[in-house]
Amino acid sequence: MTKLFSYLRDGFVVSSALVLSGISPSALASQCTVDEFETLQKVGETRLSVWFWDVYDAELRTDTGALDSAEQRALQLSYLRDIKAKDLVDTTAEEWERLGITISADHQQWLSELRQMWPNVQEGDCITLLETEQGYAKFFGPSGEIGEIQSAQFTEDFLAIWLDENSRFKDARNELIGVQ
Repeated sequence: MTKLFSYLRDGFVVSSALVLSGISPSALASQCTVDEFETLQKVGETRLSVWFWDVYDAELRTDTGALDSAEQRALQLSYLRDIKAKDLVDTTAEEWERLGITISADHQQWLSELRQMWPNVQEGDCITLLETEQGYAKFFGPSGEIGEIQSAQFTEDFLAIWLDENSRFKDARNELIGVQ
């Protein structure tokens, strides 16, 4: 998250320039259409803001519209600022460690795969995780499918960043999972 905060500060300059130029951030609407995501039922949504910077909007969907009875889950992050892929991956590792997930050799391999797979995101871009029938994580970016990590354990650990009861941002987590 430390590296992310420096990008939040830098992104403030870009957002301010957009506002001053008359371009609304919502005018930079993303290309977030993932057909499989659209067929699922919404569980919840939230906006992650750190201090006064909006980072992303998140939406969780499942095949049942509820988390506890779901056989398929999907998480879409719609970015509200530019963030480098390296910082997204580093933040993933930091959050795993914060949750007490031991960074094993498998985790190192998954992080390496993410570094190769994920694009740098620009304001308006999305990254969508769609859980496959096997429990694997299939990722979609602004230009379509970007890759898959064939491990149900990866999917569980990755989604824990947002769904675990010890998630860093509890209010956002509760909104995402539909807790009132």
